[in-house]
Amino acid sequence: MIPVVTPSEMAIIDDEADESINVLIGRAGSAVAWQARQMLQGTYGKRVIVIAGKGNNGADGIEAAKYLRRWGVKVNVIQADDDAVKLHGCDLVIDAAVGTGLKRAYCAPHFSAPILSVDIPSGICGLTGEAQGRPFKANATITFQALKPGHLLANGPLHTGAIKVANIGLDVSATRTFMLEKSDVANILSSLSEREHKWMSACWVIGGSEGMNGAALLSSQAALRSGSGYVRVSTPGGLNGAPSEIVSFDLPSHDWDEYVIESGLERFKSLVVGPGLGKTDAAIKAVNKLLSAIHIPTVVDADALYAIGQQRLDPKVYGDHLVLTPHDAEYEYLTGHKPQKDRVLDVCETAAKLNAVVLLKGPTTIVAHPDGRCLLINNGDQRLATAGTGDVLSGVIAGLLARRIPPFEAAAVGAWIHADASKNCSAEGMIASDIIEALPEVLNETHLG
Repeated sequence: MIPVVTPSEMAIIDDEADESINVLIGRAGSAVAWQARQMLQGTYGKRVIVIAGKGNNGADGIEAAKYLRRWGVKVNVIQADDDAVKLHGCDLVIDAAVGTGLKRAYCAPHFSAPILSVDIPSGICGLTGEAQGRPFKANATITFQALKPGHLLANGPLHTGAIKVANIGLDVSATRTFMLEKSDVANILSSLSEREHKWMSACWVIGGSEGMNGAALLSSQAALRSGSGYVRVSTPGGLNGAPSEIVSFDLPSHDWDEYVIESGLERFKSLVVGPGLGKTDAAIKAVNKLLSAIHIPTVVDADALYAIGQQRLDPKVYGDHLVLTPHDAEYEYLTGHKPQKDRVLDVCETAAKLNAVVLLKGPTTIVAHPDGRCLLINNGDQRLATAGTGDVLSGVIAGLLARRIPPFEAAAVGAWIHADASKNCSAEGMIASDIIEALPEVLNETHLG
């Protein structure tokens, strides 16, 4: 896992470092120079422009210039407030203008040469990823010791290019926010419990309503493909048809929560509530009564999130066995507000307030535990902006829960697998069920290496 720290947290880490700031700048400058050398593919006859600001970011760039000159590179260092438009051509631009110290809009000069940004492209907010002015659009970005939220959120991924995290000896061990990598997913999957019988990994999906049965079926199929040995699907009022591998189980239209609890719920290892369920008063009442009474790992999605938001029960009745999976609009149901600019902090605070694991979907998915731990997943792309993909994600997480992966880890790994499976599908014309078909290959390849 790669640590993720905010600019203000990194400033504190810098201040508490055992080495002086000059030593740290020396290490950072060396790392920048080596990254530049790789991008130049040699040094003979190469020309580099360093745009240096007044702070530590600029100092890193100036230090890098010293190394590059020793290697025979012709380096021109200019101040960030100079008229860079008039500069002659070069083979590489090192952007050390502002970095994470951005306090006002920055307009980057135009260059045709490749750009290496130091810490973060100047003009991108290190906390939120928002563009302020006209940021550099880097071919590569080198940052130090940890990622910043701005690398992963909003406009950040569109401007950072390839990101390298360089170790300069700072202590980031106190951070509780990390970006999940493939190796982490493989490690967590290695703990999957063995299935000796289908009931040892049974999952129950409760969702659907008149004209909305498809959501519950997508979730059910995804759970089956993701590790559940037995999947039951129920729609209050009855379900019209289900795939042959999935068991349909009728529920009454009203007070179905009591029926669920009394119908062998204890045999199931995971539960999904919400896809396509509807926003009726009966559904709201039943969802909240059910969630108040159960303690098995449960994915709460779609209309069940709306139900929670309507009644706002005491968080004490919930717990970290619940995984809430909102997109931005559903997040507003839960919290009464849209996700804040500092999305990571906002989701962490919401997880603590609701006493549940919260997964906020987005180009970078954020998974927060009520105890303050947080994981970021950013391996998806535009293919996930397709109807039904959220229902598939609920099923993937439920399948992992059924195999005894703890809820926090199951949510993060499920998001990673879900995104990776989507990238195995056609970039054009992909539908949600395509992801389901791609799940076994991704699970096997990741789990078995």
